[in-house]
Amino acid sequence: MSLIPEKPLLFFPHVAVALGLHEAILLQSLKEVAAHRPGEERNGFVWHEVTGAEVLELLPFWSEADLRTLAGKLRDQGVLLIGSGPLSASSRWRFAFNERRPAAARAAPAPGVQPMRPDWQPERDLLAQLAQYGIPAAFALDQVPEFVTYWSERGEPRHSWGAKFLKQVLRCWREQEARQARGEQQPIASDWQPSADAVEILARSGINRHFIADAVPEFILYWRDRGTLSNTWNSQFVQHVRRQWARYTATLTKDTNPRPIASDWRPDPEVYDVLTLAGISRAFAEPLVAEFVLYWQENGAVLNTWNTKFLQFIKRQWAYSNQETDTQHENRRTPGHKGSTRSRDLLEELGDRSWAG
Repeated sequence: MSLIPEKPLLFFPHVAVALGLHEAILLQSLKEVAAHRPGEERNGFVWHEVTGAEVLELLPFWSEADLRTLAGKLRDQGVLLIGSGPLSASSRWRFAFNERRPAAARAAPAPGVQPMRPDWQPERDLLAQLAQYGIPAAFALDQVPEFVTYWSERGEPRHSWGAKFLKQVLRCWREQEARQARGEQQPIASDWQPSADAVEILARSGINRHFIADAVPEFILYWRDRGTLSNTWNSQFVQHVRRQWARYTATLTKDTNPRPIASDWRPDPEVYDVLTLAGISRAFAEPLVAEFVLYWQENGAVLNTWNTKFLQFIKRQWAYSNQETDTQHENRRTPGHKGSTRSRDLLEELGDRSWAG
């Protein structure tokens, strides 16, 4: 008995690259079936009919469900037309390849090229073909007026307006699906940035651009931790920054007289309220007060914004504590501060960015 008693299955490598290996095998097998039995021509396509059992016998290594899935993929890729229900072992199955026969090869003479008629409408077979892509007839018919107007104005004759219409409807449908996908709610991305319009709205409200930029990391962190989905991140950011700016400016007005920092200085309670709005707990901020005071006592600076300077310092420390990398872990000790866990020295941390200006 021969080790290879059956006819081998062949496929073209470039087709496998374009469609997928399994899809290429099924397509070539159907081509073999079509080559050995006559088909029925309708609207320029040659339709073939087989039983599901025949296809299963030809390709016994796939189940009925596998074949239905692969046939559906070939249809979705625009390669195969299906003119019956899903492939089943107990029923007959009609298919055609999505390629029109040349006019000279058709049994009946094809009509000549024709300009677009003002009353043109797609044929029923064409609507059925579009339905195989999941496109409702109502959507397809909605595209007819624009299609007719466009090609009437161009005045170009065509052999088949149906094929042209098919391409246009497919394009419009995919564009609609893309628009819907863009409108779906998504989690906030780790590299999210507010739109230029959102930043401009805030800046026109008198909010310092440095303040806006510094609010982005804490905004991302807060919403990522919550796992919220949204498609309005820009509007939420605008509201978030406005609330923080109101609390920030209210705190700023309390510091009116320039003075050095006192050894017993403590931030006002409102400072912790502002930090809470940013998702930073009091438990994180309070242990850093002593180091903050010590540095500015040694520095000898005279300021009227100790509350706001402390706000800036804590917000940056919070950002670093949540974004540092392994490399930063190796460089965290601050010169002159034994045992410090800062990822940058305090002078760099507290560099003035003109927040009050």
